[in-house]
Amino acid sequence: MATLLGFDFGPRKIGVAVGQTVTGTATVLETVRAQGQRPDWKRLEAIIREWQPDAAVVGLPFNMDDSEEAWSERVHRFARQLQGRFGLEVHLIDERLTSLEARRQLKVGQHTADDRIDAQAAKLILETWLADAQSSAAASAQASFEPPSPSASGAS
Repeated sequence: MATLLGFDFGPRKIGVAVGQTVTGTATVLETVRAQGQRPDWKRLEAIIREWQPDAAVVGLPFNMDDSEEAWSERVHRFARQLQGRFGLEVHLIDERLTSLEARRQLKVGQHTADDRIDAQAAKLILETWLADAQSSAAASAQASFEPPSPSASGAS
């Protein structure tokens, strides 16, 4: 069983969720506020120390035309810093529409500020990655499985 942390990175706050590969589910943890336009590394370190994840999943913002958002480089930098500071394997995944879905699930209006949105988006990001990983593993297992031929069973 692997434990993973999911992150919805934003310049002012970062949503955090935890999940595991066995169940393929994630749970909201918290939203961490930035310290002067920088991640609160002390708080993030405390979360990582507490959960001791095997890897991290960071949402990468894309536009609807499949191009990365203008501020995506900041997300790439955050992912590199997670990897460098904590030795974590970091996976990036398309986070398109996760904040919108988080707002819908929480029944929060489009222009309402609510810290729960970022943590809920992190949960959705992580669950998407977990579902993709499980699908890939299942497809790999199916592709490598070859049923025995009738002659191999010893029947004649």
